Amino acid sequence: MFVLHGGPSFDHNYLLPEMDRLSDSFRLIYYSQRGRGLSADGVEPQDVTMGSEVEDLDFLRMWFELDQVALIGHSWGGFLAMCFALAHPEHVSYMILLNTAPASYADWQLVLANFGPNRPAADREVLDRLADDEAYQSGDLETEREHNRAHFRMTVRRVDLLEELVGRIRVNFTVESLLKARRIGQRLGEETLERPDFDLLRALSRLDIPTLVISSEFDFIPAETGSHIAEAMPLGRHEALDGLGHFSFLEDPDRVSAVINAFVAAGTD
Repeated sequence: MFVLHGGPSFDHNYLLPEMDRLSDSFRLIYYSQRGRGLSADGVEPQDVTMGSEVEDLDFLRMWFELDQVALIGHSWGGFLAMCFALAHPEHVSYMILLNTAPASYADWQLVLANFGPNRPAADREVLDRLADDEAYQSGDLETEREHNRAHFRMTVRRVDLLEELVGRIRVNFTVESLLKARRIGQRLGEETLERPDFDLLRALSRLDIPTLVISSEFDFIPAETGSHIAEAMPLGRHEALDGLGHFSFLEDPDRVSAVINAFVAAGTD
C-alpha cells in the first residue's frame, strides 16, 4: 500500500506514527512527493505537474516491481490517488481516500465556502494578518507554525493534538524548501481544482476499483464531497466518522485503521 500525503505542500512526516497501525495488514510504502520535504533537492517548482506526480508514483511502483498496489491518500493525497487510478487503473487494487480533497471544481467551491462560517473569529484575524506579514511571506518557520495553528484549529479541536500536528508538518523543511513547496502547491491547485471546467467525477464513474471514501464530522471538507466521489464509482463506498476532523487518523487511529481493514477484508472474502 502506497501512502500518499496531503498538502500538497507537506511531506509524509505528519502521517507518522499513527498510519503505521496499518502495517499489521499491509506493507506500507511512504514517500515525500517531488519538491517537498526531503525530496526537494534539485527540483524547481515548474518541474512539478499533475502529470509528473502520476509518473513519479508509477515509477515507484515499477521500482518495487509491483504489478498492483493499494493506495491510501490523505487530503490532497486522495486526489493524487484518484488521478493515478484514472491513468493506470490496471495497477490499482484498492483505494482508500481519507478525508480526501474533492474531485471537481464545484465541490472545491463547497470546501472554500465551508471555511468562513466555521472558523473561529480569532483564527480568521490571525490568518488575515499573516497574509501580508513579511516573515510569513519569506518562509519563517515559526510564523508558518502560527499560520498552521490558526488554519487547522477548526478541525483539530484537542489542543495537544493540534500542537502535535503543527510540530510535525515542517520537520523536514528549511525556509528554502518551504517556499518551494508553497509554489508547487499553488501550481498544482491552479492546474486542477481551481479551474472552473475541472471535474473527475464522470471519469471516475468508469473506474472499476473498490474504493473507500472516509469523511469526518468536523472536517473542513464537507462530507457531501466525499459522497459524490463514492456515488460516482461503481465500487465506491462512503463512510462518515462522527466526532473527528480532517486529521482523523491522528485523533482516533485505531478506529480509522479498523474501518480500513474491515473494508479491505470484505473485498477479499
